[in-house]
Amino acid sequence: MGRKEIGTPTLEQLEAELRRETHKHSYGRVLRSTIYTLLVVAAAAVIIAVMFLPVLQIKGTSMTDTLWDGDVVVALSSTHYETGEVIAFYYNNAILVKRVIAVAGDWVDIDEDGNVYVNQELLDEPYVTDKALGACDITLPYQVPEGRIFVMGDHRSTSVDSRTKQVGSVSDEFLVGKILFRVWPLQELGFIN
Repeated sequence: MGRKEIGTPTLEQLEAELRRETHKHSYGRVLRSTIYTLLVVAAAAVIIAVMFLPVLQIKGTSMTDTLWDGDVVVALSSTHYETGEVIAFYYNNAILVKRVIAVAGDWVDIDEDGNVYVNQELLDEPYVTDKALGACDITLPYQVPEGRIFVMGDHRSTSVDSRTKQVGSVSDEFLVGKILFRVWPLQELGFIN
């Protein structure tokens, strides 16, 4: 049998092979670069979500009629909180959501009908539909200690909050952030008052 001779490639064949190899290397480089970029963006999004804009799902009824069981909300990390703001904080390996009633140095008093007084002034609470003293085992009037916040749920008869020694006033170090925005359910999408 005869041997087939392998001839020297032509210039066109060499150029075609060079283009094919260059394209293959270029495609791999672009693919790797795209994957690395996506991983960095995903990692940055996770860090931002965890550190600055935590997304939380509401469990329970302590904040009805403002927030309902199953609502998904976005919080914003902060170092300054004011009366009336809805906040999230860590408590016993869980995150609770309540409303700021008073800050460090304020005096809180609650009468038998559930009216709340801060520094002897009746607190205007349009977000509360059913006022109640609820579970309260602290001595009233109560002064909020330095570095702490006094919080209560909007559904006063069921909420376990700063009115109990169990939860007490919340230390600054346990604060997650202000609840700003509801993202679920979609028909309730919007800012939280």
